[in-house]
Amino acid sequence: MAIVRAEPTGVPPTLANPPAVPIFCWREFACGWGAAFVNITVTYPIYKMIFRQMLHGVQLTQAFGQLRGEGMTYLYRGIFPPLAQKTISLSLMFGVYDSTRRPLVEYCHVNPYTAKTVAGMVAGTVEAVLMPFERVQTLLADAAYHQKYRNTHHAFKIIILENGIKELYRGLIPVLWRNGPSNAMFFVLREEADSRLPKRVSILSQRTQEFVAGACIGAFISSLFYPLNVLKVTMQCRVGGPYDSMWTALLQVYNERDRKLRNVYKGVSMNCTRAFFSWGIMNTAYEQLKKVFY
Repeated sequence: MAIVRAEPTGVPPTLANPPAVPIFCWREFACGWGAAFVNITVTYPIYKMIFRQMLHGVQLTQAFGQLRGEGMTYLYRGIFPPLAQKTISLSLMFGVYDSTRRPLVEYCHVNPYTAKTVAGMVAGTVEAVLMPFERVQTLLADAAYHQKYRNTHHAFKIIILENGIKELYRGLIPVLWRNGPSNAMFFVLREEADSRLPKRVSILSQRTQEFVAGACIGAFISSLFYPLNVLKVTMQCRVGGPYDSMWTALLQVYNERDRKLRNVYKGVSMNCTRAFFSWGIMNTAYEQLKKVFY
């Protein structure tokens, strides 16, 4: 019986037999969007108090007093930009990360940790495209601009007409330094926790574990990168004029806050608390949405 040998095709086995799951998976984008929507609607008032501490270097009680004095009318003022930005941002964060990591591992056989780091950096950089929403949110949350900008649309219109589109990307450098490394760290730690923590029998205990894991990781990363957020807020609260460097912004904050490094971290405790609940809610919502979409 003659043996027929197959001619070599020159195509690697991994390319000849692609994985069952497509490289571009819309489900990851959808899960990220939904998780961000739940998170923002719950935590926005806390964000505003942290923002006032970042901007003015005041105590929590003073920040709360400012918002209380302004009333409910202004409490959710500026929520549309973070809602639009964060839902799309988290959608890109999870979607782009997954779409970058899997081909690196499955096709290029890159070390899993290297692939996670690269994918996180890529996802964070892509997210920076949405920075104009973050920029307008900063201005709408600042009491100094309550009379100048009526709402999100009005703020975009006035800024572009008076200063051009470039003004919407003021403070881009600290955003890039924050997004890429923090995303990479989040995904590595999150997947380590997911693989190492025990699987719980009851649904409630499993949900609680998902919340605590996401909350602790988010609070740690948010606190670590907090100074970059302070610099971003400082740079973005100016409209028009020269574009300061990160170093100039750091010196400005340092000098304005009695030349004490700990004053640069004003608001970090509240930020850590918000991040704890924010990332806990987001991680739990994301895991639940995965069960729905998959």
